[in-house]
Amino acid sequence: MSVEGAVTEYETLTVRRDGAVLVAGINSPPMNLLGPELVRDLVSLIRRAAADPTIQVLVFKSEDPDYFISHVDVTRIAEYRAEAAKLVGEPSIALLFHHLSASRLVTIAQIEERVRGAGSEFVLACDMRFAARESAIFGQFEPAFGQVPGGERRNTWFV
Repeated sequence: MSVEGAVTEYETLTVRRDGAVLVAGINSPPMNLLGPELVRDLVSLIRRAAADPTIQVLVFKSEDPDYFISHVDVTRIAEYRAEAAKLVGEPSIALLFHHLSASRLVTIAQIEERVRGAGSEFVLACDMRFAARESAIFGQFEPAFGQVPGGERRNTWFV
């Protein structure tokens, strides 16, 4: 995939390799919104890392000092669903998260910022989450509206 220590640039991710570990820095302004560009880059990264048997661990962290992933870009839902379909076969962010959680890769979220909504669901799909006591803030606003969190509310996410 990449040479030891080399940095691979995506539009919304900066990926550095350290042995069997890839560290992906998320940078998707504004507020690290989960839009089509970030979903496209995540799909590409997950696909490439899973295909490389020398990669064992995938660490996600934020390049934004305030937000890990703040939520989805609600103005571009159809676009980011289309990008998710390239990996999971259906236009579903929930299935993308499920794919990540079922991956052979050990996935880790390093959280030092705010994470809300779909960002919270993303970190829950990772195998491990490490949050900074002094700065990590988690939020899930769907319950305030009587909704159950989980991508597009698909039953496959809860199975």
